[in-house]
Amino acid sequence: MQNITQGIQSAVVTANISDQINNTLQSNFIKTEIAKINHSIIQNVFGTSDLTSPQVIFLAIAVIVFVGVTGEAFFRKTGVPEVLFLTIVGFVLGPIFGVVDNSTAFRIIPYFASLALIIIMFDGGISLDIKTVIRTAHYSLLLSILSFAATLAIVAPLAVYAFGWPWINALLSGAILGGISPIVVFAIAKRLPISEETRSILILESAMTDILATIVAFLLFEAITSGHFSSISLASGFARELAVGFGLGLGVGIPWLYGFSKITNIKHAYMLTLAVLFVLFFAAKSLGESGALTALVFGLVLGNRTEVSRRLRFKMPEISMEDTFHDEITFLVRSFFFVFVGLIAEFGQLRYILVGIIMAIAIYMSRRVLTRVCLTPSKFAQFDRRVVRAMVPRGLAAAVLATFAITFSIPHAKVYTEIAFVIIIATVIITTIDLSKISKKDVKKL
Repeated sequence: MQNITQGIQSAVVTANISDQINNTLQSNFIKTEIAKINHSIIQNVFGTSDLTSPQVIFLAIAVIVFVGVTGEAFFRKTGVPEVLFLTIVGFVLGPIFGVVDNSTAFRIIPYFASLALIIIMFDGGISLDIKTVIRTAHYSLLLSILSFAATLAIVAPLAVYAFGWPWINALLSGAILGGISPIVVFAIAKRLPISEETRSILILESAMTDILATIVAFLLFEAITSGHFSSISLASGFARELAVGFGLGLGVGIPWLYGFSKITNIKHAYMLTLAVLFVLFFAAKSLGESGALTALVFGLVLGNRTEVSRRLRFKMPEISMEDTFHDEITFLVRSFFFVFVGLIAEFGQLRYILVGIIMAIAIYMSRRVLTRVCLTPSKFAQFDRRVVRAMVPRGLAAAVLATFAITFSIPHAKVYTEIAFVIIIATVIITTIDLSKISKKDVKKL
């Protein structure tokens, strides 16, 4: 009888511990504590000052620029990207100080994400050699498909097991997180001493995974709301994105070059080119596509204008693209992008944070395997393979897609944004840590 009593007591204690753990995992204490810190800072440090006033906003912009410039210098010295520093600034300006409200940031995201995407994609295209792109396209395609599939295979089962979601909802979470951020990849890849082939692979891969993530996510949104999913729609959607991207990029890029060949001493060439880029983005979006590939191909044509004009047999005059101004614009867009990652910080239950971290680590481990499979030592240097291995960052595309879950009234919609933020931050940190292992002598002196 005594043994039975002890057994019952032990079971009760175990049940109590289990309940405590479960309650902790479902608590929002991190979100609560951040709110308390925010309130305390406003009351005790700033008093009655309006943190959303114009002068404070301009001060915040100045801080972002200072951190961005300092971060670049730090990168040149140590090889540690400024990504993490700018993200922390965003987190301090948003959730901690409340200079930019979380809801405001989410309203701005679709507009800023579009601007950042086309500017950075265009910049990536300009920096690529068209011959190298053709030589490495098969590597990019293979790596992008396997990377996206690996994310689905990791995130979906974890979501089913941890949250008890239906498989289609779990697959949606995997699709939302399947795209590697081109903005983060471009910012880092351009400043590392990797081969042109590797740089081309990384840029094209990130563009393709973003396209795959967008197409698959929207197909799953429709499937969940309508109850119907078509694999044919997936294939046709990807083919349509390629057709629109190459069609508009080449169809407008080449005539634009030819037009320049007939005009001499034109002023504001770069601003005119930006205007054409925005029109192209509008056209791509009007046709139902993301516009990312269009901007990339348009940049690729302009970046290889000498080769393109030689192939098409028309004389190309010297065109000043105002590289300094272009670099400054790209710097600002890139810096504010990373800050936005911190601004959208939204912590939910502790279990979402833990599961998100596990997902991020698993994605990184799968990346290591994919790098070994796709990039053999006989064709790629060890340094290049290490850089490719580290490129797992998710970005604003994941955050934007996650917010569409609310728009489509998807079950557990709020959870998608909370998990997306955790994985964005976690993958950025993982990328930063892995790249920081690169020795100082390996970093390109800018």
